[in-house]
Amino acid sequence: MKLVEGFDSNYRYILVAARRARQLQGGAPPVIDTGSRKPCRIAQDEIKAGKVKWLIPELPKLAVVAATENLNKVFAEDA
Repeated sequence: MKLVEGFDSNYRYILVAARRARQLQGGAPPVIDTGSRKPCRIAQDEIKAGKVKWLIPELPKLAVVAATENLNKVFAEDA
């Protein structure tokens, strides 16, 4: 399966489409006109039309620093 334009992985595409489908099931109105009544298909059509915005959250700096320190300790103990 080839990547959907604008996504770095098929997994991320599925996550975005699923979240948007849940919003539609919860009562959010579709942002495009579509012939489908299925929330999953509507979400896919909205993504394809470029109407769904998403971003990858960044890890907090403290979490990255803590993880790096822990890895350094583990590798220092193995040496």
